[in-house]
Amino acid sequence: KYWYLMTFLVPVVTVLSAVMALYTQAGQWFWLITGIFYGVVPVVDFIVGADEFNPDADQEQVMAADDGYYKKILYFATAGQWAGLAAMTYAVMQGDWSWFNILGAIISVACMHAIGLTMSHELGHKLNDKGQVLAAQICSAVCGYAHFNIEHNKGHHKDVSTPEDPASSRMGESLYKFALRELPGAARRGWTLEAERLHRQKRSAFSPHNELLQTLAITVVAYGALTALLGWMTLPFLLVTAALGWFQLTLANYIEHYGLMREKKADGRYERCQPHHSWNSNFKASNLLTLHLQRHSDHHAHPTRAYQYLRDYSDAPALPQGYPAMMAMAMIPAAWRSIMDPRVVAWAKGDMNKVNIDAAQREALFLQYHRPAA
Repeated sequence: KYWYLMTFLVPVVTVLSAVMALYTQAGQWFWLITGIFYGVVPVVDFIVGADEFNPDADQEQVMAADDGYYKKILYFATAGQWAGLAAMTYAVMQGDWSWFNILGAIISVACMHAIGLTMSHELGHKLNDKGQVLAAQICSAVCGYAHFNIEHNKGHHKDVSTPEDPASSRMGESLYKFALRELPGAARRGWTLEAERLHRQKRSAFSPHNELLQTLAITVVAYGALTALLGWMTLPFLLVTAALGWFQLTLANYIEHYGLMREKKADGRYERCQPHHSWNSNFKASNLLTLHLQRHSDHHAHPTRAYQYLRDYSDAPALPQGYPAMMAMAMIPAAWRSIMDPRVVAWAKGDMNKVNIDAAQREALFLQYHRPAA
């Protein structure tokens, strides 16, 4: 259970890199988290390999007695996210850094935001625990992704792996085309879902009960305070790092369901989401860093299951590497498609009618791959 303390690694090292940059006046320290996230973790994944361990019933009982421990990790790491953002922002504003090193700070903070949204994702699924729901809002507010928990729980989990879901990528769709669909689509769906909830309660969408606006208010107050303390150039830095943090989440969404599609039944409804509707990854280091988010098949089959209980499915479709490596690969569309398109075809057993396909690529992909198994 102590390996889950790796969740603290990113915010703690973010603070450390900011301190070391100021102490040594060497802006290269700002690149530290970027190097760990996209360099060190994939290498460790490759060396250590996969973790196929699933807790049995007796072990789950032992873990249940420690539920408070697993929650505290999330609470303290949420505070660490704010500390990391404040430390890095202070360091960038206090020095005379080159554009290259400022870029390193921006990307490193965005990597930290990616881990923060992973924690918010875990907290936000515990709808019966007000403490965790509040912590999810506070965590999402670090990068201003106010609609995340609403949109994810009530939208993405309902429509996942269908053409109706803006957060499920389609085969043949590049990361960048997906981002242009997913980012505004998710924001619109989050606002619509929250407005509909408040309408059922006979309240205005702009009331203080709007959870999206509550989260956004935390961001506005915090960013405003940092700007007032550190100067007006703080705000552009915060906004750019937040936007890139959103893009990191888009990267994760892109790789999690690429091309996979639930079948539509005769009544027009889609089949229940099953483990084979999500790409799974079981590499140990990146799984510990992301609170087992990479055991995505079990997460979508059982959305309220806490991270420490998530299981591996040996028959689920598998990514060839952990999330950091796959996210880097997704940024190069040709490399991504050369690796993933054949895997999607194998998953569908050659029947492209079962694949979630980008409409613009549909004809070409059918000609290239449609060979239904007998």
